[in-house]
This record gives sequence, C-alpha cells and structure tokens, in this order.
Amino acid sequence: MADRKIVDDTHHITHKRGNGQLRREIWVDAQGQVTRYNLAYVNYALHAGDNGRVVGYDNQHGYHHRHYFGVVAAVEFTGFEDIEDQFQADWTALRSTP
Repeated sequence: MADRKIVDDTHHITHKRGNGQLRREIWVDAQGQVTRYNLAYVNYALHAGDNGRVVGYDNQHGYHHRHYFGVVAAVEFTGFEDIEDQFQADWTALRSTP
C-alpha cells in the first residue's frame, strides 16, 4: 500500500499578525507512521528566494533537513513531533522579529 497524505493545509497569516502563510503536508504509511513531511513558513516580503520559503523542514531527497532563508542544512531526526516543535519555534520567532 502506498503512503497516504493525511494533512494538506495552507494557513494564510494576516499582515497584522506577520503576513505570509504556513504550509503543512504529512504522509503516513499503513501503520500510521509519518514517512514524509513538508512544513514551511512562506513570506515573500522576508525572503524572495526558495519560492518564498523563509523557514521549513522536510525529508525530501533522502534526508531530514531545514531550510532557513535559502540555506539548507541537515537536522537530527529523533521524531516527527520534535521536527514540528522546531518548526513552530522557528516561525514564531521570525514572526516576532521587528
């Protein structure tokens, strides 16, 4: 059985609250384990490169990594919940940056 996408959300953030959008895509296998993910904060006003992705986490290309203003770096994967927490902390910190 092929993996199935269980989350495919785009949340638009108002200009007053920081602008941009949050994108979440999550796939699971038959046992419900996360096999693929793409979490991204997109805001062209902050970063025009990387399709507007200011910060994001995904496991495309065979490894877990973080995008941050166009720079891609491998991250240690201890579990999907930790990746979600890291993403939440990153984009929240950017939102509050003057």
